[in-house]
Amino acid sequence: MNASSKNEVALFVTCLIDSLRPDLGFSIVNVIEQCGYSVVVPDTQSCCGQPNFNGGDRVNAKATARHMIDIFEKYDYTVIASGSCGGMIKHHYVDLFDDDPIYKEKARLLATKVFELSQFLTDIAKYQPEFRAIKRVTYHDACAGLRELGIKTQPRNLLKQTGVEIVEMEEPDVCCGFGGTFCVKYPEISNEMVEKKVNDAKRTGAEALVTGDLGCLMNMEGKINRLGLNLPVYHFAELLAKPDNS
Repeated sequence: MNASSKNEVALFVTCLIDSLRPDLGFSIVNVIEQCGYSVVVPDTQSCCGQPNFNGGDRVNAKATARHMIDIFEKYDYTVIASGSCGGMIKHHYVDLFDDDPIYKEKARLLATKVFELSQFLTDIAKYQPEFRAIKRVTYHDACAGLRELGIKTQPRNLLKQTGVEIVEMEEPDVCCGFGGTFCVKYPEISNEMVEKKVNDAKRTGAEALVTGDLGCLMNMEGKINRLGLNLPVYHFAELLAKPDNS
């Protein structure tokens, strides 16, 4: 496989997409291919190591980071449809290798070639989605994507180009309560946070709730289902890929 081609993109699928919403992976490939790129999905990829890192297990986080660097360093672009995983690779891998200058430099170089999906579509691929008459949605800003990667306008602009009307929540940038291991360590607090988020989304009158991180999506969708609400939850790539955005 020639990884030097500028028209080739490596896709880091992420654990949650692979395990819980594989159809989203196909939507991501669909959108990237619409931009004229071929997509490679390295089959030896693993978790990015964020759960270990957040839990203080730097030994295994470092081993996972080294494994992922070895896989993705040869590609010109690595695209990730998750701000949290993107933030881990772009910002935290380098910190893991203070005692290893070779891998510290490898991590630094990889960080320059890693893009969250909406960043890649807007900044690199100059994606122009097809316009079509579709629904009103509200958008949740995932914490890591917003605060570590600066993702705010990119997914909104992509959706608006398709004809989506975005009705903002009162607090679109407040955490949904997932937070990786946070929801396990502090379930009562997490549950209150996600209920507040879901109610904020419902008050907008939007037909769907959209986000760019599957952890948030899973958390909010689960709460919506438990409350018996009629509010579908999508990753923005699913709306870009579907012809009718239904």
